[in-house]
Amino acid sequence: MRIAVVGGGPGGLFFAALARQADPSIEVTVFERNNADDVFGFGVVFSDRTLAGIHEADPVLREALETHGRHWYDIEVRLKGERIRCGGNGMAAIHRRTLLTLLQDRARDLGADLRFRTEVELADLDDYDLVVAADGTSSRIRDTVQERFEPSVETATAKFIWFGTDYMFDGLTFVHERGPHGVFAVHGYPVSADVSTFIVETDETTWRAAGLDAFDVTQPPGPSDLGTKAYLEGLFAEQIEGHNLLVNNSRWGNFRTRRTRHWYVTEPRPVVLLGDAAHTAHFSVGSGTKMAMEDAVALAGALAKHGTDLPVALAAYEAEARPSVESIQGAARPSLGWWEHFGTYHDAFEPWQFAYHFLSRSISDARLARRAPHFVSAGHEQWRRRYGAEPLRTPLDLGEWSTPGRAVAVEPDGNGATVRSANGAPLPLRASAPEDGDPWGAWIEAPDDEPGLTAAHETLASLTGGAPLLVAVHGGTAYTRTLLTEQARLRHGLPALLVDDSLDHDRAVTAVLSGRTDLVGATAATLASWEEPE
Repeated sequence: MRIAVVGGGPGGLFFAALARQADPSIEVTVFERNNADDVFGFGVVFSDRTLAGIHEADPVLREALETHGRHWYDIEVRLKGERIRCGGNGMAAIHRRTLLTLLQDRARDLGADLRFRTEVELADLDDYDLVVAADGTSSRIRDTVQERFEPSVETATAKFIWFGTDYMFDGLTFVHERGPHGVFAVHGYPVSADVSTFIVETDETTWRAAGLDAFDVTQPPGPSDLGTKAYLEGLFAEQIEGHNLLVNNSRWGNFRTRRTRHWYVTEPRPVVLLGDAAHTAHFSVGSGTKMAMEDAVALAGALAKHGTDLPVALAAYEAEARPSVESIQGAARPSLGWWEHFGTYHDAFEPWQFAYHFLSRSISDARLARRAPHFVSAGHEQWRRRYGAEPLRTPLDLGEWSTPGRAVAVEPDGNGATVRSANGAPLPLRASAPEDGDPWGAWIEAPDDEPGLTAAHETLASLTGGAPLLVAVHGGTAYTRTLLTEQARLRHGLPALLVDDSLDHDRAVTAVLSGRTDLVGATAATLASWEEPE
């Protein structure tokens, strides 16, 4: 079998090595349009929990991380002069250039033919039995037959830019800084003995106000945005102790989440997608490099098992690799969404709650406590100091209506729903303000998708004019419900009730302690079924 791999990044190189390792009779040629030592970006980070499959397939990454990488267990959040650390997050990172060099060596040692400075189209590869498109998110191979792959793209509203720095972070560090034009945030982590990755995010309004939209991003890869470099070096000078930012094709962009309905085609010829050509997930929840290397393991394994029966092998590959990718992409959406709103959270929360809100964006209180018990217990202690009780046992007094705890029974009725105070006083939840002026709560349905949030925000704004005591959000998805409760709390200054009968005690605690909502609501039967931890 003759296999052409288009793209000499970590995924393509790792697949080439694994395919040759499994069956030396397979001829594998890697075509890379750039030079062997051309590298865009700085570091690649991996979670300890995700590396078992890659290490089992081939030790090259493990040995690279042990010899050349940096390892840590804590995440640090810096905000408003405070530094908050959360343990139990084993991670390792390596400079992208170092990793590529080692993967190139490994692929060559196993007999793969690596051809750099060679750009190919699908029509140039007729002599190959299989084409592996590992040529990144802008894959030209995929786009040649995109009507069969059916790709889709979602573009985030937040802006990001990728730098390095000669300031040495000691682990994964999130730095948040309000400047004269708005809030900026950094994802920083060490990748070698003398370089750290330095990714900056902000919202578009801040980006434009700071004049950072002047660089021409339509230029070919290579030139970096030196105006932004100077601006950010000044803004973060204290945080990085006056060190320099390092450029490498550093320019602003919007993260694009890519999905493809099909990962392979057999007609008009066998082509299979690998890594970013098939899928992307926001860098705040995982490494695209890690996912590409896992794809390589799955594809090489499927070919080793099914040999020249390519339709069966490619179907097995997709069946093996897709579930993990979809799980990561599912977790990535609320994480990416957090970065689209972090300026609001920066201004609204105290540092401890900001850090808890951030680190619980895709994990519950109990799961986070198993990783980082001291961090979670400190968050609970901060809440108790302020309110005198645990989150769900904290009273909420709205003057005309009150409740002894933050979990309330929601009783649906023909016009909306009702919640009751400790003495049984009802508070009707309605989709419009009552004419009699009695106390009421707004009853608003979250949309089933994000495009529907615009109309929901308009509905929410109109309801606030009727002076509801609180806003109860029901329906929709977990993500859209949360965005609406936060809109009510953080923009309109109204207490929010998150109505979700699928909640358990753990996720209810997480929602309240994080500041995503003030109250959680479910049926009386659901509340009665909760088993509180001792």
